[in-house]
Amino acid sequence: MDTLFRLVRLQYNSDDHGRHKPHSTTNSTSSSRANSSAAAYQQQQEEQEQEQEEEQEDQECGFINNTHHLIHQTLPYCSSSSYYSGFNMDPDDHFSAASSSSSSKHYLRSFNPGPPPPSQHQLSAPLPPNYPPEYLFFSDPNRRWAADLLLDCARAVASRDSPRVQHLMWMLNELASPYGDLVDHKLASYFLQALFARLTSSGPRTLRALSSASDRAASFDSTRRTALRFQELSPWSSFGHVAANGAILESLLLRSPSPPRLHILDFSTTFCTQWPTLLEALATRSSADDTPHVSITAIVPSASPAARRVMREISARMDRFGRLMAVPFRFSVVHHPDSDLSSLDLDSIIAEESSALVAVNCINSLHGVPPSARRREALLAKIRRLRPGIVTVVEEDAELDFASDDDDNEEGFLKVFREGLRFFSAYFDSLEECFPKTSNERLALERAAGRAVVDLVACPAGDSAERRETAVGWSKRMKNAGFSHLAFSDDVSDDLRALLKRYKDGMWSMRAAVSSEEAEESSSSVDGGGRAAGAGIFLTWKEEAVVWASAWKLA
Repeated sequence: MDTLFRLVRLQYNSDDHGRHKPHSTTNSTSSSRANSSAAAYQQQQEEQEQEQEEEQEDQECGFINNTHHLIHQTLPYCSSSSYYSGFNMDPDDHFSAASSSSSSKHYLRSFNPGPPPPSQHQLSAPLPPNYPPEYLFFSDPNRRWAADLLLDCARAVASRDSPRVQHLMWMLNELASPYGDLVDHKLASYFLQALFARLTSSGPRTLRALSSASDRAASFDSTRRTALRFQELSPWSSFGHVAANGAILESLLLRSPSPPRLHILDFSTTFCTQWPTLLEALATRSSADDTPHVSITAIVPSASPAARRVMREISARMDRFGRLMAVPFRFSVVHHPDSDLSSLDLDSIIAEESSALVAVNCINSLHGVPPSARRREALLAKIRRLRPGIVTVVEEDAELDFASDDDDNEEGFLKVFREGLRFFSAYFDSLEECFPKTSNERLALERAAGRAVVDLVACPAGDSAERRETAVGWSKRMKNAGFSHLAFSDDVSDDLRALLKRYKDGMWSMRAAVSSEEAEESSSSVDGGGRAAGAGIFLTWKEEAVVWASAWKLA
């Protein structure tokens, strides 16, 4: 994607220079005025973009701060019988109740959460003997305390233990911060926000408020910077891009005779940062006579004005880049109003491409389809009816796809919460290690993860867009839908290894998924344990699988 923006800018500047060259020799005054106007316009654009980012920061941080303040106001009311019986709190009621100073003082006097948790500067000092047992792990500054506290709080929420909820939420509220120096501070902040939204039955409303604040400040430049910076410092997204591009390219070039057209149906959330390298590869590996005509249809699961603005700019730049690479190219965008793509009419999208090799690219998009009512099965069935030559699937590896009814009982909710905490801990940890301490791009990625946590913890499971699955689960779905696994070639594997060498040594690695035969052999071995079967290849962070890439063909 960086190549795309650099080359397009070079071409754009050269085109402008060619158009104005006859006038520059005759009127230097107008040229200097034009340059100064361009500089002023650029400065104005940068100032507007900075103001938009500051506005988004103020809105989102204000929402988080209001949540933390609301927790302070709400906790004294947690002893009421209505709260204990159903956890059905209305934040508006709490604001109105807290407006009465006499009632607030009365409830605050009745609430005694115990001694305050130690500050960051006190973590290494010995704790007094009157501290509760859960504080003792603060004496070890290297211990990850957020997971322990959050899990305890989630258990208390699930068991409707009102006094315990009061105590732990007050404690987390004192320690949490989205700007903290440690990953634990940020995890505590975002998961506390989600737990509070669940308690107040305000998950969908909270998610809409956070998403609206993000959309209002979104711009093409900020989106581009975040995507490029993420790819530059972490292979989290680029790993899937390289794997999918390699599989698509080989599927095209290995066919004899080579098809004259390639139509890529792009279900992804990476703003087309994947495709410049594929177009470059086609331009270099094919002669001018046999270069296939490439069509890319990007399916965007949002119809918001912000998404349309960003995709219009991306579409214009992709068209210019295709011309620059001398690849016959067409780029189009289909906006879908929500993340549930199962209702999309795919047949009409490629009706005019009957002679083309159809490639379906699914990068971090399938989990956005809610698992209830067999909607994921419906989408995969629609994809199969297209009879694609190849389907690439890249997903973050986490077992969050439980039955919708499971979230209504204690065990189901704790399963989702525990696995979500594990996955997002690894994600935040990787951002902490890869990005500098002060980074607007990292903050944008963390806020997006915070919205995902609210969706996962506080929104109805049947409508959630964050219910990820493991490689095993997706492999079963693909096979049941009529697809068979395509192994990645040695060339693609070598490209992935070369990619990982660009990043921090010892942090990132890759490993192949375990086949069904290997899984059965492992499960029957003396040491037990066993390994899950699946297709494809994993990106691992500190030996923990975080991203899974795979390729499929019709069975």
